[in-house]
Amino acid sequence: MSVSQKPRHVIVVGAGIFGVSSALHLARHGVDVTIVNNGAPANGASGRSLSWLNSARRADTAYHRLRLAGIDRYRTLAATKPETASWLRFDGGLTWDADEDTNQIASICRLEQDIGYDALLLSPAEVGAATPGVNAGAISPQGAIFNPGEGWVDLPSLIDLLLNEFRARGGKLVQDAGRVRIDTAGSRARGVVIAGDAPIEADAVLLAVGPATPAMLAEIGVHVPDATPISLLLKTQSIKTNLRAVLNTPRVAVRPTPDGALVLDSAWSEEEVVANADGSYTVHDKTVRGLLDEASAVLDGNPQLQLASYGVGPKPIPGDGEPVLGFVEAVGGVHVAFSHSGATLGLIVGELLANEIVSGKPHPMLAAFRASRFS
Repeated sequence: MSVSQKPRHVIVVGAGIFGVSSALHLARHGVDVTIVNNGAPANGASGRSLSWLNSARRADTAYHRLRLAGIDRYRTLAATKPETASWLRFDGGLTWDADEDTNQIASICRLEQDIGYDALLLSPAEVGAATPGVNAGAISPQGAIFNPGEGWVDLPSLIDLLLNEFRARGGKLVQDAGRVRIDTAGSRARGVVIAGDAPIEADAVLLAVGPATPAMLAEIGVHVPDATPISLLLKTQSIKTNLRAVLNTPRVAVRPTPDGALVLDSAWSEEEVVANADGSYTVHDKTVRGLLDEASAVLDGNPQLQLASYGVGPKPIPGDGEPVLGFVEAVGGVHVAFSHSGATLGLIVGELLANEIVSGKPHPMLAAFRASRFS
């Protein structure tokens, strides 16, 4: 990437957390920005994310350091925006492994402590004093890790907040755009083409389209392997519980919501979703009931949980599990944000991408995540 003149107009494709965060940071730099999205904001993976803010079970890598910076930006937001108090919380995270030979909870806790990640190894009997609302009898004898600095965010609420400022700064949002493709001339982007409309010219294009990223990049000759699975996120009806932390357990992950409900997901329940040939999904009643029962089992008092709604669809994960971020070397003017860690990285990635696009200088924190690693 060569240093170039500050772009006048940038098109951001996608109105999830990466797209909206990047667009706002670009607007703060004085750039004219248009967000183009197929539907309403947060209508994709950002709208059905557990949104656990963490860097748990990570070694001291570039990915870990980026996630820590991401959490830092959320703390700044919480400190400066009191209105986030109901949907941006830092009440900790609690995780335990199954009672099997593969249980690694003690060694993982040591790893986290060795790199300075706040972690406590608690026996089942000690958990209640550290974080309420958990059924101690569900915790394996090896204990659980409590990470006091972790939290959760409601991404649709965050996206609304960011969009309000984006619009106030003159940003434009095009909804229901349908199919979008990058318009190139030679080896450089010159904007996008929306189905049925004239091309929209721009000095740079940022792809923040989640699971659609590999296919859109392939259209301009850039290969990024894809490991995107199907996600299933359940939301319960409102329930009285003392739970405040995010729970990550062998059979279910649980977090509170701003309106007094819980959201749940798991690996096994996602595997039971059927992807139909017409692009729809079938979620079996037994899967829903099983996930609700698993959540009840890890909560203090084993409350009866009832389904309010669920979201199902692709969960963006690059082929090697690591984020794909920043400029695309093979096609000038194209930038990308593609990662499983959308919630944790949402604010920091938007900031770093905007800095890189405006300055024309590669940001060192994104160096490990370029699409060119797959070339």
